[in-house]
Amino acid sequence: MERWLVLGGTAWLGREIAREALARGHEVTCLARGESGSVVEGAQWVRADRDDADAYDDVEGPWDAVVDVARQPGHVRSALAALGADARRWTFVSTGNVYADPALPMHEDDPLRPPAVGDTVDPDQYGEGKVACEQAVRAHPGALVLRAGLIAGPGDPSDRFGYWPARLGSAGEDDVLVPDPPDGRCQVVDVRDAAAFAVDATGRSVTGVLNLAGASLPLGDALVRIAAAVGHRGRLVPVHPARLEELGVQPWSGERSLPLWLPEEDGGMVRMDTSHAGHAGLRRRSLEETAVDTLADERARGIDRPRRAGLTRAEERELLALL
Repeated sequence: MERWLVLGGTAWLGREIAREALARGHEVTCLARGESGSVVEGAQWVRADRDDADAYDDVEGPWDAVVDVARQPGHVRSALAALGADARRWTFVSTGNVYADPALPMHEDDPLRPPAVGDTVDPDQYGEGKVACEQAVRAHPGALVLRAGLIAGPGDPSDRFGYWPARLGSAGEDDVLVPDPPDGRCQVVDVRDAAAFAVDATGRSVTGVLNLAGASLPLGDALVRIAAAVGHRGRLVPVHPARLEELGVQPWSGERSLPLWLPEEDGGMVRMDTSHAGHAGLRRRSLEETAVDTLADERARGIDRPRRAGLTRAEERELLALL
């Protein structure tokens, strides 16, 4: 049995990592404020605010592995200063947003954005903040950096994938409006597969930098497969991005949006090269399995709940009437 510390560990991906580590027989401690998510049964929870100077006083090492999902450089630096010398392995979950040109396919040795300055960054500096975090982590001799693409699956708080199984799975024979970018692609990795790979690679002492993402598919094909998996019997009504923009529909996320549709200037986020992760043991379940399990989770949470991404039913009916 190894001693693992998950910094976070109560929200979505961190919780799945803690669950996976427990399933493999490790003793797991989660350090978090406890303001979102929940602690996995079997894990020890230490409540702490990482802005505090004494945040790590109750999680002294030695640790066989530390896994961090933070986005604030100050949190990462302070954790390394307090715990790094007593941790054999240190895994950090980063993001594809670190790459300098988000329009291009992303490879691990591509140029990165400039690192953020300071310990705290605003949301619009997410990528730059993660670059600064990576720089701190890579000084650790057992460092593994995982640059994640779009994560999907049960428990997703963002609705950036869940909107589609929810909408298509509840539409019956109704028409459903879908984006139709000429070269649009979809690349999602199931949160359970991301967690399993993070735990497996960490446990095997894999080091370096790896992109962690799903298989890159044409967006239209992905939506057809999701629709079939969740039992949609109606038509998909494809609309070109130019027309969607005329109608006031935005890509990706937010109000009056269509998730999984990315503008061309961000197209590299769905063209992440994952060949190195594949060689390191990344295994991915089918898109259909992720869609079906996500639909079950969406139904449990409420199909018609307020969402962070997507169209309301009234908005979709209004748009379909205009086509």
